[in-house]
Amino acid sequence: MEIRNLTSFIQVAELNNFTKAAEVLGYSQSTISFQIKQLEEELGCQLFDRINHTISLTERGKELLVYAHKINHLTEEFKQNIDEEKKLDGFIHIVTPDSVCEDMLLTNYRDFHKKYPDVSLKFTTADTGDMFDMLDRNEVDVVITLDNHIYKNDYVIAKETHVDMHFVTSAESPFADKRNLSVKDIADQPFILTEHEMGYRRVFDKMLAKKSIEISPVLEVGRTDIIAKLLQKGEGISYLPDFVTDKKVREGKLVYLDVCDVDTDIWKQLIYHKNKWISNSMYAFIEYVKRIEFK
Repeated sequence: MEIRNLTSFIQVAELNNFTKAAEVLGYSQSTISFQIKQLEEELGCQLFDRINHTISLTERGKELLVYAHKINHLTEEFKQNIDEEKKLDGFIHIVTPDSVCEDMLLTNYRDFHKKYPDVSLKFTTADTGDMFDMLDRNEVDVVITLDNHIYKNDYVIAKETHVDMHFVTSAESPFADKRNLSVKDIADQPFILTEHEMGYRRVFDKMLAKKSIEISPVLEVGRTDIIAKLLQKGEGISYLPDFVTDKKVREGKLVYLDVCDVDTDIWKQLIYHKNKWISNSMYAFIEYVKRIEFK
């Protein structure tokens, strides 16, 4: 049984498409089809049901996928172990929410690049659901979520921390010095929020719904740095993670509102798929993130 045939099988199984698997692996579609046919003939069973241009794994195919991941993992681990120089290079794809991406790039990228100059990073931003779809399709190496606490058997949580959240506004706001506010007290104010149904915004909206409160934002934008700048100009109120706003609050440019009836349970989690092969460079990235302050 050839390793490259198993690799092609994994890609077809995860993408549910021969053409897409061929594009990922740099093969022609006919090559991928031939490799899968070889596997089926060698194993003496059908691995995919093919109906009206769609494919799905058979029960035997599902069984093989588990073993194929294990074989692929062991093969890559062996290749890595025989590399005596253990040179850290390669490419890592990370998916995060916008706010986490901004924070990591501005705070940590230069230091990481200095330590590992031959490791290339690609940051993509996405909602939590899309992140896990990408993990399941092996299109991404790791994700960093900003959402409710997430736990599933298919994923490994490499690091996690609870995230403090506050209503925040300009230091000149008439609400800045008020105490013991409720959400209803500020619900009719102009709100600037992150995009609807995205990460912690979804958790926030669910909390409001439980209280039968509706907030209609005057602006929705994914970039939390832009929201913070608009708030400084007295443009409204927002609900943001403290790691986005704490510096500006210390500088007196923004203030946390004393809203007493809100408690959203938000976590930042570094996650990868349990079947993902951990390269030297990916291991270095995970360990780096585990060492830095994960606010």
